[in-house]
Parts: sequence; structure tokens; C-alpha cells
Amino acid sequence: MSSRCTRFWKTSLLLCAASALGPAASAQEPSPDAAPALPEVLTLRRALEIFRERGFDLLVAEANVRSAEGDLVIASSIANPGLSLSVGKNFECAASQNCNTLSYSAGISDNNLLSTFISGKYELHKDVAAEALAAARRSRDDAQRTLEFQLKQAYLSALQAQALVVIAAETRDSNLHTSRLTERRFALGAINEGDLARIQVAELESEQALSQAEQNLRTAKVALAFLLGFRTLVPDIRMDGSELDYAVPPPLAQATRESMLREGLDHRPDLRTLLEQEKRAQAALDLARRNRIPDIGLSATYSANGSGNTNVSPPNLSLGISLNLPVFYQDRGEIQKAEADRATQRILREKAEATVVSDVETAWAQVLGARQLVERMQDRLLKLAEEARDISQVQYEKGAASLLDFLDAQRTYTATRAEFAQDLAGYWTAVAQLEQAIALDLRP
Repeated sequence: MSSRCTRFWKTSLLLCAASALGPAASAQEPSPDAAPALPEVLTLRRALEIFRERGFDLLVAEANVRSAEGDLVIASSIANPGLSLSVGKNFECAASQNCNTLSYSAGISDNNLLSTFISGKYELHKDVAAEALAAARRSRDDAQRTLEFQLKQAYLSALQAQALVVIAAETRDSNLHTSRLTERRFALGAINEGDLARIQVAELESEQALSQAEQNLRTAKVALAFLLGFRTLVPDIRMDGSELDYAVPPPLAQATRESMLREGLDHRPDLRTLLEQEKRAQAALDLARRNRIPDIGLSATYSANGSGNTNVSPPNLSLGISLNLPVFYQDRGEIQKAEADRATQRILREKAEATVVSDVETAWAQVLGARQLVERMQDRLLKLAEEARDISQVQYEKGAASLLDFLDAQRTYTATRAEFAQDLAGYWTAVAQLEQAIALDLRP
């Protein structure tokens, strides 16, 4: 073989290898960065955007959609024709025959292609795969709905922990100020050792509370970072504390229980997933019934034994069909399973409707209850606790109130502020749960 031919075959092999590896290489997506780029102050909206790009479970759901897209490509494909070639040599020929001649044949079959189109099975296969793809997309949307609620919970928990750190720091500073004042009074003989010990204990307790609050905040930030797709050490995430402030989202101001239920029935992706699954089950049942029609394979074969004057026998062209005769089995089991699947999907869809009603009712009741707690706390209780603490502090500094009175007012105010932060987080969590129940965003 010449060097030119050698180069030709090497080049051809390399091109074939490249074409075979090309699609596989292009299908590999670049791995995301180990950590997302965070803004200076992280907001809930930005956290949701990062999660939609990097959330691990959401990426898995998206991969399931791509798998269903592949199933649709498979169902839409056309069967390749079958080709058969054979060659043979004659033995023990008669005196008038030439055993040096070769016999050969070539055949082609449609692998049931024409029969599949005529019977409608091709379109039914596509319908089943298309409905499965639609269900996979709805399932991905439902996964996003559920996972975004988890992200909102984690973000609100971090906001609450951040607010508790601020409260604990202010309480520590207040007790430190009071402790220094008490030490000066003790040095002047104005108070006894018991009062000095009490304020020192209160100061140390506030230091302990601050350390615990900072630890809880760090834990909440790590949990939030996991949902944001961090695969490296978590930095000190700064969040917008004003997002915990009380407000009524505009869509919620005029909402009613009935309107929220309508939104849920119209937009819940899990309900729409089961509607698509019910359509898929019906298409699968139609296909199972159609499969009782046997597939007919068409074929053509040309054969010859030698050529020209050396023919042992004349050339032959034969046409054929092949099919499985449905004598003993008519796909009754497949049809029964498809009917059971359709009935199952219908029951699951009805159950999903009941679940939507339950979720909306529960979330609506929680939003109303949380609003009452926050409004009562914000309008009266928090202000009264702050006034009582301020008055007791002024009276103690002027010697008109005892240290015990001031410490009691300080503890009440701190506990009230912590409860208010908890109520705010509970309110916004209830709003997020209602958003999950109706599959719509209520916060601007």
C-alpha cells in the first residue's frame, strides 16, 4: 500500500472518531463554579435567582426533563431498513456445472416501518412520549415550587437569626452600661454587693446570649449557602434586614380565600403534572389497544448462482411479508395494565385537587393568624415594653427605682423584641407557604 493510501485511511479513521466523539463531548456541560458571586448585600430576590441557576435538586429535575426530551426523540425516530448480504460456493457440481462460480444474494426489509405508519402506532408512540415530556416539565416546575419554599424558609431563618444578634448585642451594651454605673455606685457605697453581683450576672448572661445568637446566625447562613450551591467555604453572607419588616404584599391586600383557591387550581404545577400524566396514560392505553394489530414486515431479496453462461440457476427476485399471528395471545395483559395506569392517574389527579384545597386553606389560615400576631405586637406590646424599659432605666440611673425593677424591665423588653422577630419571620414564612400553595409570587 502506498504512503498516500496510508495517509488517506489514517485521516478517514480520525474523522470518524471525531464525529463519533463530537456529540458526546458537546453534550457535557461545564461544571458551575464552586461558589456563586454574591452581591454586597444579599436580597431574597437575588437568592432565588442564584438558586434557579445552581440549586442541586433543581439541576437534577432539569436533567430529568432532558431525559424525557431524549425519549421523545427516540419515539419520533424512523426505523432503519434492514440489509442482508450473503455469498456462497457450490460443491459437488454435475459435469455440466461449474463449481467455481459463486452464489450470492442481497435482501432489504423495512423493519415494520410501513406497517407502523399505516396502523397509526408511530403517532401513538410520539403522543405517549410527548405527554411524558410535558409531565416531566410540570414536575420540574413543581420541584422548583417546593424547593424555592425551602430556600425562602432558610433565608427567613437567617434574617431572624440576624435580628436576634442585633437584639442580643444591644442588650449586652445596655447591661454593660448599667454594670459600669453600678460599679461606680458601689465604690461610693450607694448600693450593696448583692446588686453589684446581680448586674454582673446579667452582663455575663447577655454575653452568653450574644455568642449563642452569633453561632445560630452562622449555622443559618451555612444552611442557606448549601441551597445556593456552595461547594467551598462559606463567606460571611450579608443580608438585607429590612426584608423582615412588616408589610402586606399588594396581591394579598385584596385577596380572599376563594380567590387564592382559584389561583392554586389554575397554577399548581403538581396538579398540571397529573393532568399530563392522565393524558399520557390515555395515549398509552390507545397504543396498547392498537398493538393488537400485528406489525407487518416487508422484504425483497435478489439471489443468483453465478452469472451469465455460468449460472447454475437463473437469478431470482422474491418479495415477502412477515408478521406474528395473534393466535394465542392478544396483548390482554398490556391493555389491562394500561387501563389500570389510566385509572391510577385519574385518582392521583383528584387527590392532587384535594391537596391544593388543603394547602391553600392551611396557608391562608396561617397568614391571617400571623398577621394578627405581628400587628398586635407592633402596634402596642412592643411599644409598651420599650417604654417600661426606658422609664425603669431612667429611674434606676436617678436612684428612684431598684436594680431588680430595671433588670426585669430589660428582660421583658428583650424577650418581647425576640418574640417580635420570631413573629415577623413566622408571618413571612406563612406568606411563602401561601405562595407555595398557589404557585405564585406575592412579594414584589
